[in-house]
Amino acid sequence: MANVEHSGRPTDVLAPAAAGARLRAARLGLWAVAAILAVRQCAVVLTTPSGERLTDLETWVGPQGVLHVKGSLYDSPRFTGTPFAGLVLKPLTRSAQAALGWGWTFGTLLLVVALGLIAARALPKPVSRRTSLLAAPVAVSLLMLSLPVRDTLWLGQTSIMPVLLVLLGCFAVRGERASGLCTGLAAALQPPLLLFAPLLWFTGRRRAALGTAGTFAACTALAWAAMPHDSHTYWVHHVAGVGLGGQADALGNQSLHGALLRLDLTGPLEIGLFLLLAACVAVLALRRAVRYAHDGQLLLAVALTGCAAIVASPTAWQHQLLWLSLAVVGRVGRRASDRYVWPVAVLLVTTLPAKMMLPNMPAMYPLRDNLVLLAAVAAATAVPFLSRTSPYYQVPVPAESAPRVPARFRRVPLLPFLRRVLTRPNLLLELLLLRVTYAAYQQVRLAATGGTNSGGRATAEHHGHLVLNAERFLHIDIEHAVNHAVARIGRLREFFDFYYESFHFVVPLSVLAVLYWRRPVDYRWARASLGFATFLALIGFWLFPLAPPRLMPSLGMIDTVHGVQDFSQPDYGTLTALTNQYAAMPSLHFGWSLWCGVVIAVIAKKWWMKALGLLHPLFTVSAIVATGNHWVLDAVGGAVVVGAGFGLSYVFQGPRARTMTAAGAREPREVAVGSG
Repeated sequence: MANVEHSGRPTDVLAPAAAGARLRAARLGLWAVAAILAVRQCAVVLTTPSGERLTDLETWVGPQGVLHVKGSLYDSPRFTGTPFAGLVLKPLTRSAQAALGWGWTFGTLLLVVALGLIAARALPKPVSRRTSLLAAPVAVSLLMLSLPVRDTLWLGQTSIMPVLLVLLGCFAVRGERASGLCTGLAAALQPPLLLFAPLLWFTGRRRAALGTAGTFAACTALAWAAMPHDSHTYWVHHVAGVGLGGQADALGNQSLHGALLRLDLTGPLEIGLFLLLAACVAVLALRRAVRYAHDGQLLLAVALTGCAAIVASPTAWQHQLLWLSLAVVGRVGRRASDRYVWPVAVLLVTTLPAKMMLPNMPAMYPLRDNLVLLAAVAAATAVPFLSRTSPYYQVPVPAESAPRVPARFRRVPLLPFLRRVLTRPNLLLELLLLRVTYAAYQQVRLAATGGTNSGGRATAEHHGHLVLNAERFLHIDIEHAVNHAVARIGRLREFFDFYYESFHFVVPLSVLAVLYWRRPVDYRWARASLGFATFLALIGFWLFPLAPPRLMPSLGMIDTVHGVQDFSQPDYGTLTALTNQYAAMPSLHFGWSLWCGVVIAVIAKKWWMKALGLLHPLFTVSAIVATGNHWVLDAVGGAVVVGAGFGLSYVFQGPRARTMTAAGAREPREVAVGSG
């Protein structure tokens, strides 16, 4: 109160102005990110040699394209559109052919921007000022990152147009007649979108529903009159496009029909099962969509209907799956810690290949091969989205936080909003992030080879000689002596080989599991430190590819783990199916073991537990040197990145929370909505 009475410029007047300035700066930054992503997408497409980009567009409108052929459009299996789509595109063939590349790519980008702007404006009300300012650039950026948009740009497809037409009909145009016209045109381009007619009907927009059906019928009849042979081929012979554009059982077809074919179901049984299951999904999805539309969440209702169209369509290729991205607007979960699971899951499914989401194990193939389909089915029929009448819709149950521990430095923590939360994070979200992070870690390791195979090997061996010279200068070049001494003692050699191969992943995962279950606050601290350390190590792999001692032929090392190697192979050691063998500096074998030892030593209450934890990095450094897989300085590098990881966690979040009560293991209290 003293500040308000005596300063002459009360802080509550300055605060809104400062907050507004921060919002405007954030908005500009996000639009800059969206622009960078758009430029990058254009560059990827336009810098690719002709013939390797815009392949579908070239197939349609190129000199020998389908739309130039005087016979049937469907003599070639590459044309996937309806006869009406062919009728619309044929007059544009010459102009489209002249605009192949720049014009088509920029036009598609403009459609994506329009889609993001309409989706941002259609968010369920009420919307905070921050959300209203930031929603549009965030939506455009996420669309630019999504696989359907990237695939559309790369292939030169038209799949953005039906989605945009539906959103225009539901949110932008005025009058039910115009709404029905837009949605009907979308259905004429993609027949499964006729599912939007019952959505419009049961939400009280009956004129729009009739207009949708009428426009679809008129466009289809027009195409039938102008192209009777093609229309008969499409609607009768191909059964609404089954198999057009590729084999219907290909992994790219994420429809229910494609999934059943991949399960080796064929013939009348498969068709009957497909129709039955598709009808069930459509009915359930429409019931849910109507309920959410009446609840004021029309964008979510549109997304769920689009997901049902993905399932019910005979073919749903990658560029036709944008509807799942729109389902990110639904809110799931009462607790604040659960609120991010659904949007993160949708973001990962729509932006990353399925191989990065699930392990490469035969038992996981049925899930991995149909991941987008399963996500669409879940969104349409099962995900429990919150109603706007729920007290948790606007304000979820906040997470309990530990008291802030005073830091030694005034500006620590740099990110004070990252509080030490007492409750466990959502397990599904943790597993998703863990899997994707590890997949990204593998990809970076594989890519960090130092250039070509031969060039990468030469660079890595050159760096190996540099490290060896440094160790000789420091008198710590013990690798050869230790390696040969251990190789002569059978039991010791077997022990270190086993330790090297078995404990690298088992111990860190076990430590994380125990912390997650028993010490949630420490779990978040330890996980953040491990993440920072691994990220720094990946930078080291990228900048300094290094051959380990066992891949230096002139040293005479014994590869105790992998056996005798044929160094006459020019690409040996550069890449294997599992890992990049030149990702040695810093050593994450030692780094992760040291992280385990530090965490156990800090958290364990009894001295023998602390000592046992510290034995793990001791055994690990002995194993990596004895087996010839790392230099001593690699272990030093691993210790540096681990120390930096703990340091970054301290700088960003402050000291580790000291409050370790039973509250850390129990579920959070449901406090009154609006508090905290």
